Amino acid sequence: MPPMTCQYNLDIKCPTYTNLSHLIGQIVGALNVDLTEFQTNLVPYPHIHLPLATYAPVISAKKAYHEQLSVAEIANACFEPANQVYMACCMLYRGDVVSKDVSAVVATIKSKCTNQFVGWCPTGCKVGINYQPPTVVLVGDLAKVQWAVCMLSNTMAIAEAWACLDHKFDQVGEGMAEGEFSEAREDLAVLEKDYEEVGMDSMEAEAEEGEE
Repeated sequence: MPPMTCQYNLDIKCPTYTNLSHLIGQIVGALNVDLTEFQTNLVPYPHIHLPLATYAPVISAKKAYHEQLSVAEIANACFEPANQVYMACCMLYRGDVVSKDVSAVVATIKSKCTNQFVGWCPTGCKVGINYQPPTVVLVGDLAKVQWAVCMLSNTMAIAEAWACLDHKFDQVGEGMAEGEFSEAREDLAVLEKDYEEVGMDSMEAEAEEGEE
């Protein structure tokens, strides 16, 4: 949870692990469906199986009184920052949400040039709706809101995280052999390559469609 998010959205100057635990509890509470239903879309290849979880709105009770967040606004918040390549995503709504509004929001998001979906996944986005309002952790930091969304997405952005971890395997630590570090780094390199190839396949498919 980035410090800026805590300071601006939740009025928490210095977040602790307790704040993080409350937020995780809130997000896990939103995952109230059988995720095997989404597995086929979210995991196109065996190694590409590391979805990211995004939750909105992340807002304090104080700010919730002054801001009326629409279904479209909380959905758009899940797709920040922009300019990412998505293989697939599933959006799990809770609250008094109209399915027609959700379908319109998804169509708008997919039409934006800042949100790129791979061409070989025609559906791109699955939607689930639970009409029960979002629950909150009693001692948590999030406000009780009318509706919320938790998005699981398989995106190319995760490859950047693996690239940032590479340098941590350059040093041999106490209790671990050098070979273990080398093996871990090789595994990360393979994972990065898999995501890179998926992105290249998408670009080639779009180029072929443009030529036709």
